[in-house]
Amino acid sequence: MTTTTTPARTGRNWGRFALHYVEMIIAMFAGMLLIGMLRSAADLGVTYTEQPELWYLAMALDMSIGMAAWMRVRGHGWAPTLEMCAIMFAPAVPLFPLLWAGAIDGGVLMIVVHAGMFPLMLVAMLRRLDEYAGCRH
Repeated sequence: MTTTTTPARTGRNWGRFALHYVEMIIAMFAGMLLIGMLRSAADLGVTYTEQPELWYLAMALDMSIGMAAWMRVRGHGWAPTLEMCAIMFAPAVPLFPLLWAGAIDGGVLMIVVHAGMFPLMLVAMLRRLDEYAGCRH
């Protein structure tokens, strides 16, 4: 007598996964916009042409605050939240030496880090697939 087993359903919902991705992008841009406006109102703003490193680090912090707040509201733990925050800073770090050497300018830094951030977020989400596509929270 042979028995067959049906694979267990994982509970993954790809629509939920996509929604999480979009929600985090919206939250990160909201943080960047709102905190950036507060910083400018307090005359603490910097530009990427004058101080590109400081500009990017401030912007990454603003995005991290917005995204972390939303992730905590959604019930995510600190580990995935801090992982996503680290991704906001990760694309710029390897580019700073190129910036200092004059190989790129602040505008290129801005384009490259934004282009790298989104795929890195996706990789982190795929790494924790059950966290983002499941119903753990």
